[in-house]
Amino acid sequence: METLLINEIFYSIQGEGSRSGLPCVFIRTQGCGLRCRWCDTGYALEHDGEGERMSLTEIRERISGFPTRFVEITGGEPLEQEASFPLMKQLCDDGYTVALETGGHVDVAKVDPRVIKILDIKCPGSGVAERMRWSNLVCLHPHDEVKFVVADESDYRYAADTIRQHDLPHRVSSIFISPVHGAINLETLAGWMLEDGLPARLHIQLHKLIWGPDRRGV
Repeated sequence: METLLINEIFYSIQGEGSRSGLPCVFIRTQGCGLRCRWCDTGYALEHDGEGERMSLTEIRERISGFPTRFVEITGGEPLEQEASFPLMKQLCDDGYTVALETGGHVDVAKVDPRVIKILDIKCPGSGVAERMRWSNLVCLHPHDEVKFVVADESDYRYAADTIRQHDLPHRVSSIFISPVHGAINLETLAGWMLEDGLPARLHIQLHKLIWGPDRRGV
């Protein structure tokens, strides 16, 4: 029986991406091989940390009780657990709109093409930019999204250069510049984007504005 180590399953408002503001069920897997300096889910990093071992059937039964057909798989890093791939396929077969938040260091080629991949391209400020698997860009579909979390101007410049070098506006539906919470002046960041005419969206984490930066399960 295929199982996943799950940190939490919860129902909330989507705080990021093109579906920001919509009700969503979040499936947070446990474990991630990256250690981003700004990570806000440190409790989900250790592969042998807190969590519940659940079968794919149990996960599908758990989320069926929530009044939405939008599901996001996040982490941790979902793709570090092999059972994430069949789970996403089954959820798509069940008629859900399925989004995947992934850190970019694991091959996404096996992800069901119906899934909306949200690829987090790590900037230098994360401390793990060298772990990026650039071949993942070839696997992006027009409905997928790309995110850059930026902590300073160097991160922003890195994101802007990457967007242009890899022609991302013609690869994906949306590109997001997401400031690390409390680390960068939003007016300054907006000014850089306006000056450059950057074909990306400035995106602030909505859930942190609603419930605060440290609340779990939202």
